[in-house]
Amino acid sequence: MGESLVREGYAGTGPGAITPDGCAVELYRRLAVGDEPDVIASAAPAGASILELGCGAGRVTHPLVERGFTVTAVDESPAMLEQIVGARTVRSPIETLDLGAERFDVVLLGSFLVHAGEHRVRDGMLRVCRRHVEDDGIVLIQREGVAHRSGLPWERVDRSGCRIRIVSAEPVGDGVRSVRAEYDFGDARWTQTFRSRELSDDQLAGHLEAAGLAVDRTLTDDGTWLLARPMS
Repeated sequence: MGESLVREGYAGTGPGAITPDGCAVELYRRLAVGDEPDVIASAAPAGASILELGCGAGRVTHPLVERGFTVTAVDESPAMLEQIVGARTVRSPIETLDLGAERFDVVLLGSFLVHAGEHRVRDGMLRVCRRHVEDDGIVLIQREGVAHRSGLPWERVDRSGCRIRIVSAEPVGDGVRSVRAEYDFGDARWTQTFRSRELSDDQLAGHLEAAGLAVDRTLTDDGTWLLARPMS
């Protein structure tokens, strides 16, 4: 299968396959995993079933599998899913995923996906989270930190040696920004342009409530990881 059409407002450049949201498969194969597996493991019951929405090339998937979790990895890019080892894979846009009656102990929505520029996409993602989590399960959501929307440009060096630079975040209307990122490994360079909607605590809580979820607590000191539970 080929890639789906590029999403409006998203683009990517550089070597190798580019996904519908502008991500470069080879780039995400190279990037190092951060503290995401530690955060997830701190909240998830041992051996839990995890539905990972937007798995990419498996940066988080593979460490979770190694820790004994049973992972179902979802992505709309077949080229990304080809990189996944040790987990069940499902090709689908997140916002339209339907696994029937299947439910999971943990549903994971990482990579700042909750900040999707389109309301229908974000709301669809959150409804998918609620539909696929057990009634006594948890939903883990990663949101943007302040650095992602202020003090630009900024840059950091990933553990893999990649220099990551957020160049700009230009308003395009209705509270949405067009963000441009650059990734430089020295021997290869990629860019990505994507759309991001800033969400206050109250706005995010409201969108979660509309989907049948409620914030239980934050998992990190910087507030970028939230644990939500199904509402009764």
